[in-house]
Amino acid sequence: MKPQINYHLYLVTDEVERCRYGLVETVKRAVEGGVTLVQYRSEKLSHEEQKAQVLPLQAYLRSVGVPLIINDNVQLAVEIDAEGIHIGQNDMPVAEARALIGPNKILGLTVTTAEQMAKVDPTMVDNIGCGPVFPTITKDDAPPPMGVEGWAELARQSPLPIVAIGGLNQERTAAIRATGLAAGVAVVSAICAAEDPTQAAKDLL
Repeated sequence: MKPQINYHLYLVTDEVERCRYGLVETVKRAVEGGVTLVQYRSEKLSHEEQKAQVLPLQAYLRSVGVPLIINDNVQLAVEIDAEGIHIGQNDMPVAEARALIGPNKILGLTVTTAEQMAKVDPTMVDNIGCGPVFPTITKDDAPPPMGVEGWAELARQSPLPIVAIGGLNQERTAAIRATGLAAGVAVVSAICAAEDPTQAAKDLL
């Protein structure tokens, strides 16, 4: 049976050197502030390095009942029995990812265009990550920002819970939530780089 996922405040982790208090401590403070879901993402580290980094994070998140999603690395998600995986359009095909993780794990997919949205298979995918809404410094190959109106237009076409991502801060998050279309917002540096990750999370609720 799939875990019940609350997407309201979705933390995507930055590279560890950009997490102000290190990976686990930064996430811990963020969860204390209200983060409901954590996605582990590292685009620099090897598989084994990622595994060594994520296991202590997983142990903490399990102790507090917050689901862990792994970005891109389906093999790692399977190995550590994470709650789910998130893949992009240029990663593993959705059907292949679903076959590997099984029917009871969460599968998220990045969507940036109406054409991609039209191809989403809601029998395979559980949620959509959509953005960037605003310019972002945490993903080098991000497509052009779509703005709140562009995001909302795409969100209306989603057959699944949709999460906004990309350059979101307190004011921009409020604008996304005001559309009434978002299951949640996903942030990286707004929490990971914050002087007080607990307060930063509270400000984004």
